[in-house]
Amino acid sequence: MANNDLAVVVLAAGKGTRLKSSLAKVLHRAGGRVLVEHVVRACGPLKAKKTVVVVGHQAEAVTAVVEPLGAVSVPQVPQKGTGHAMQVARRALGNAKFAIVLPGDAPLIRTETLKALLNAHRAAGASATILTAVLADPSGYGRILRKSGDQVAAIVEESQLAESQREINEINSSIYCFTLKNLWPALAKVKPNNKHREIYLTDAVAVMAANGETVVAQVAEDSREVLGCNTRIDLAGVDRVFREWKRDALMNSGVTIQLPETVLIDPDVTAGEDTTIEPGVQLLGATKIGARCVIRSGSVLADAVLGDDVIVEAHSAIAQSRLDSDVVIGPFARLRGGTHLKSGARIGNFVEVKNSTVGEGTKAMHLTYLGDARIGTKTNIGAGTITCNYDGFHKHPTTIGSHVFIGSDSALVAPVRVGDNAYVAAGSTITENVPADALGIARGRQVNKVKWASKKRRELSAAEKKTKRGR
Repeated sequence: MANNDLAVVVLAAGKGTRLKSSLAKVLHRAGGRVLVEHVVRACGPLKAKKTVVVVGHQAEAVTAVVEPLGAVSVPQVPQKGTGHAMQVARRALGNAKFAIVLPGDAPLIRTETLKALLNAHRAAGASATILTAVLADPSGYGRILRKSGDQVAAIVEESQLAESQREINEINSSIYCFTLKNLWPALAKVKPNNKHREIYLTDAVAVMAANGETVVAQVAEDSREVLGCNTRIDLAGVDRVFREWKRDALMNSGVTIQLPETVLIDPDVTAGEDTTIEPGVQLLGATKIGARCVIRSGSVLADAVLGDDVIVEAHSAIAQSRLDSDVVIGPFARLRGGTHLKSGARIGNFVEVKNSTVGEGTKAMHLTYLGDARIGTKTNIGAGTITCNYDGFHKHPTTIGSHVFIGSDSALVAPVRVGDNAYVAAGSTITENVPADALGIARGRQVNKVKWASKKRRELSAAEKKTKRGR
């Protein structure tokens, strides 16, 4: 159901100086996505009438992230605080009655928590509802002072806490829901009486409370949701939580993950029932894994699509490739972009495949490079085979038919074609097409020189003796 009276405002204009980075804070990554992308995605299911992202530092780059997600960006130049950011966004909010406001560096926030915040705000008829969290160590955060029940008396910054207030462990998350007709006059009364000469939303909340308006607090069920990313340590902590949530979700869906704390999985990854993921694996991007697969230790899959019953042996790398059912690759195999391994194919150790299709039941088991190749069914590629696909200017294709045998240490110089049921003799350099059912041989004739070795040793020995006498 759409919330046509609701707007969402994401505050994403800050630089984030404590990160010590040339990249704006909200463009840093955690959990497989840019921080601000996490936030906007969490707001999407609220079905707000409008989502506005207030941008400042590296505004174009932030806009490029959020606009594909349905948000609009509004520039804040210069940046004069969170309250000023809301004033900048006011026109873009149109006739919305309520606004959820949240920082762009709080990526762990969940849709369910924002829905609960909105529902609590509506139920209380509040001017402002603050999402709070209870922390074992609240140091560094502003504290919530309550009147009674859900009613908030004030938000007190840590530097202004009285000694008796330091034991309070309920903190302000900087995530709010406002009734806008009450927010604007409160903001108008806020003066930039601070060392930064900025206008803060917390001061507007204080004005509302002082006026006797209803200001309530909604406690987040999971305090980790409100964690911000002010330092690299914060980023690492947030990333750890995201990875834990993703691993738990996959395990709850029927995936076995061994030593899960060592496995890194991006948010869009899927895996089927009874798949096993061993320690030290990375599953990145939009990787999709079927049922009953095994991904062994040290393997890295990025934007890979695997059918059912696929085995990826240890320390293999797969990127932008498709593996049909019953494929086995590795150990130490590398599949690059555009690779398609059809059902039952086998790619072995130290084999690299790029932009190639390998047919059903075809095997390339050892020390081989296949680039820009099209290979039929049940073909055997011998150890040390390479397709010479690049002439220094252009890439050229190699086509190998079905039921072909390519002998070890062969070089296929593209463009070249090997027909069905053909043989290529080991050690050949093939520069011309091999017809179907033919044998291709392209190597120098062997010559054995009788007693050559013993004669050579005598010559070398004599030369060495002469050199020693000359000294």
